[in-house]
Parts: sequence; C-alpha cells; structure tokens
Amino acid sequence: MFGPIRWIFRLLLRLLGLVAALILIYVIAALSLSRIAVPAEANGGTDVTTYILSNGVHTDIVVPVRSSDMDWTRDVSFANTTGHDSSATWVGFGWGDKGFYLETPTWGDLTARVACNAMFGLGHSAMHATFHQQLEEGALCKRITLSHAQYRRLVAYIQDSFAHNAQGHTQAISTHANYGSSDAFYEGVGSYSLFHTCNCWANDGLKACGQKACWWTPTDSGILGQYE
Repeated sequence: MFGPIRWIFRLLLRLLGLVAALILIYVIAALSLSRIAVPAEANGGTDVTTYILSNGVHTDIVVPVRSSDMDWTRDVSFANTTGHDSSATWVGFGWGDKGFYLETPTWGDLTARVACNAMFGLGHSAMHATFHQQLEEGALCKRITLSHAQYRRLVAYIQDSFAHNAQGHTQAISTHANYGSSDAFYEGVGSYSLFHTCNCWANDGLKACGQKACWWTPTDSGILGQYE
C-alpha cells in the first residue's frame, strides 16, 4: 500500500524540483540577457522625439500623434476612446495578451486561466493605444530622438503589430475594459508568452529603429536600464 504512495510522492517531488529549476533558469536568463546591450546606430538623428514609458511593469512606445512622417489618427482614432478628446499630442503603443489586457484591469482580477494562456502563448494578442497631453521625463519615462528614416522604421514596426481587416484597416475591440477615457484596444498580431512579453515587444521596437536595447528582456527594467 505504501509503495505506490511513496512512488507518487517521489514523482511529485521531482516535478516540483523540475519546475523550480526551470523558473531559476528563466530568472537567470532574464537577469543576464537583459544586461547585454544592443548599441544604438551611429547615424542617429534628432528629427523626431519619442519616448519609452513604463508603468512599473509594462513598457509603451510613445510617439507624436501627427508628424510629417505619420498621422496615427488614421489607425487609432480618437473616436474609439470614451473621452473623444482630440487635443492629445502624443500616443503610446503597447502590445500584449488580449485576455490579460481585457480581463485583468487590476492584479486582483487575474485568473489562473488568463495567466496560463498568457504564459504559454495560448491566447490572442491586442494593441493598446493611449493618448497623452504631455509627458515628463523621469525614472519611468525616457526621451529618445530619431532621424526621419529611423522613425519610419518604428512606424512600420508598430503598424505590423496591428491585425488588419480585408480593407487594410485596424480593428478596434469593442469593450468596456478601457483603462481610462483616453485609451482603446485593437486586435493584434502574434501571441504573448513567457519568452515574448510586452516588454520584449517594446525592446524589439527599439531595435527596429536602431536605438539602444537589450539582447532580450521580459521586463521593463531591462529596457530602462539601457537609458540610465
């Protein structure tokens, strides 16, 4: 009788040990690889001001609403926000798990189903667009300047992260999960996972436009650390 129980107990211990080892490897990789810097291009510019903005967990890329290179209101209309305020001059973009975005306005709303889908790439993605009146540089907000050519590459990267319909338009998600009066959600491309997080997306965006970035980072601290 005790033989099978002892065998099951040992198996559980081994499984717990394996899970602990995998978590440790992940943490070590996150800490070490986020410190490997990808340098900025030598031929940068000061034509377009942009920002990276963190809320302490998640990183947005913030760009001008309108410039000579791009008018973002064609893709993310003020009409899709609940406030309909068209006076904002900046718009921040973030990419992430759709279920997490829409069903977890606070950490207290997080469920095991949403967490598992997000961790293991089982869900769909969404783009989050947030309009800003102004931004203030600080520990969680870093100013970056780009050449026109670099900014156009960043524009292409962000646009490619939106899912588009047959007419080539972005697809707003009709939901009451908006975080405030100046944001809206859109269908995204790709799947979120432990290895491709919202911060990985922002980090890859910096690489796409030739700015300082990490080799890989699942956290915002890795990105912000490159601009201290």
